[in-house]
Amino acid sequence: MTASYAAGQPPLASLSLTHVYYSPEDPLSLVSAWLALLPQAMMIVYLACEAANFVLKRIIREERPKLMHGKGYGMPSSHAQFSAFFALYLVLLLLRRNLGGGELPGWRRAVYAVAAVTGSVAVAASRVYLNYHTPKQVVVGYAAGLVCALGWYAVTSAARTIRGGKLWDAMLGLGACLWIRDRCLKVDLVVAGWNAARNGTEKKKR
Repeated sequence: MTASYAAGQPPLASLSLTHVYYSPEDPLSLVSAWLALLPQAMMIVYLACEAANFVLKRIIREERPKLMHGKGYGMPSSHAQFSAFFALYLVLLLLRRNLGGGELPGWRRAVYAVAAVTGSVAVAASRVYLNYHTPKQVVVGYAAGLVCALGWYAVTSAARTIRGGKLWDAMLGLGACLWIRDRCLKVDLVVAGWNAARNGTEKKKR
């Protein structure tokens, strides 16, 4: 199945298994198509963003650009919304909480933050470039994502302080069956896991 931007333009190809259309004659279009898939590869909270986006689209009921043969409403962009959520929430974790166990130097935190923001902007821009959304739909989606990130950060921050953190402990207890864990600890779990794996390998060699 193929689609085109407009009459006289080359037919669009579909990225296998995703149905994200891009122009095979435009390398930037292919990059934009892959950027469109980044949100699906991220966190489970994507489902919450999708739920909020589902409601917003049916309240606003604005169509997608006429040049794209897409289905459903286009306002706001769900890709822009989640990419903004992920970027801002990660920046808040890096700058306001102890993500990385306090072992991440300042320059690395800055690099991660800039990379997250740059990636989110690229994802949002790709939606306009591929004609899935108008600039206004992307801007509104991005703004909605920022609001969701601030709200989720406020909720989790409050849960950590209510009754001395007992509510947070209870939430982690309920999530234990899914192996949910708190990443903002004094120990960097990534480094600790790597060290444990290395020590296990060394023991096998002995």
